Order: sequence, then structure tokens, then C-alpha cells
Amino acid sequence: MTAFVNAKIESFFRTLKVEEVYMFEYETYKEVLGRIPYFIEEVYNKKRLHSSLWYIPPEEFENINKNMKGNESHQRVLIS
Repeated sequence: MTAFVNAKIESFFRTLKVEEVYMFEYETYKEVLGRIPYFIEEVYNKKRLHSSLWYIPPEEFENINKNMKGNESHQRVLIS
């Protein structure tokens, strides 16, 4: 399990470096503190397609998953 988690973390940091850090020339530490959270929340979680999630962003995947779980429980109540 540890190797799997470590691989996921390494993959995330590679993505962060390649798609944000290497592409943006930070001039101050304040810029880093502003850009990194923006990248994670607005780009990585909401826009970036993830191959492990059938090429959809994590936020969209979570919404689909929540909707499916909600519909399944609703269907069970109707069937029972």
C-alpha cells in the first residue's frame, strides 16, 4: 500500500512541477503562496483531466459519484 500511495504523491508533484512551477517564473515567495493553491484548486482539481478517473477532473468525478450514490439509495427505497 505504501508504494502505491508514494507513487500517487510522486505523480502529483511531477505534475505540479511540470505544469505550474516550470511554466511560471516566480519573483517572490508571495507569488508562490498565491499560485500553488490556485493551481491545485482551480486547475488540478477542476480542469485537469486525470487518466485514472477516465479522463475527467477530480471534482467532476466526485460529483458524478455522489449523484450515482444518491440515485442508488433513492432507487432502493422505491423498490423496497
